[in-house]
Amino acid sequence: MAQEAPYPKANIDMTVLFPAGTSADVTARVLAQGMSRQLGVNVLPVNRPGAGGAIGYKYLASQKPDGYAIVWNSNSISTTYHMGQSPLDYRAFEPVARVLVESVVIAVRSEAKWKTLKDLVAEAKARPDGITVANSGVGSHTHLSGVALFKTAAAEVTHVPYAASQIIPNLMGGHVDVVVQFPGALAANVQSGRLRLLAALSSRRDPAFADVPTARELGLDIALDAWRGVAVPKGTPQGVIATLEKSIRAAVQSSEFTAAAEKLYVSPGFLPAAEFGKVIASEDAYLARIMEQVGLKKSP
Repeated sequence: MAQEAPYPKANIDMTVLFPAGTSADVTARVLAQGMSRQLGVNVLPVNRPGAGGAIGYKYLASQKPDGYAIVWNSNSISTTYHMGQSPLDYRAFEPVARVLVESVVIAVRSEAKWKTLKDLVAEAKARPDGITVANSGVGSHTHLSGVALFKTAAAEVTHVPYAASQIIPNLMGGHVDVVVQFPGALAANVQSGRLRLLAALSSRRDPAFADVPTARELGLDIALDAWRGVAVPKGTPQGVIATLEKSIRAAVQSSEFTAAAEKLYVSPGFLPAAEFGKVIASEDAYLARIMEQVGLKKSP
């Protein structure tokens, strides 16, 4: 009797939770190309956006746990669940590997009177709710990062949600005082001197803006890295997960991936399955607390 061919022996479907053309979509495609080279089959990204990621997670959970359906996931696995958008939490999936991290930064116009994060926090304490802070939508990573920052600082500000494309025009036009955003959206205006970055709300300095301190360096214990990685349905065999993890490690360490990440202001941040799982579990509890504080938590 012929021995069954080892995994993988067919193409792999990669659910991308984000729309085509976004930085998350572009990095997914670079990763998929690298994985395809390692695995000897095609990893095919398919955009299944909507409901903050809930549509893609629902699709993946309905697939066989055999390694032929994977998801390009993010912190949204926790936020969609806690906001009640999805009945599936992180435990419905098996982590395979973290791939990249992206800093969230806090920025003001260059002519703003706040030269440092300390200046901004001091005024926010003196004028509760008097400073407006833009983010890219209620429950978004930028919103929760801003909430966590000012809660940690014991200061009250007014959080203003926008569509991502509206944030920079509204800051430049003086309609809001501060933005919490990913560096890629701000880079051109920072480099031209129109915006000043006050801090990175991440566990380490962003390599693209190495002179910008983290909030922790400035005495505020807040670090909420945005991450993207790969997960599979619960019950996927460990040997399959190990094969996928190995292909991802090699893809992330490639010069092609490093170059693409640099262009998009994200950082390669490989973590193997076991460590990635611990990060997700710990962060899930943290995000649940923040969301409860601002009335966004709807899950039990």
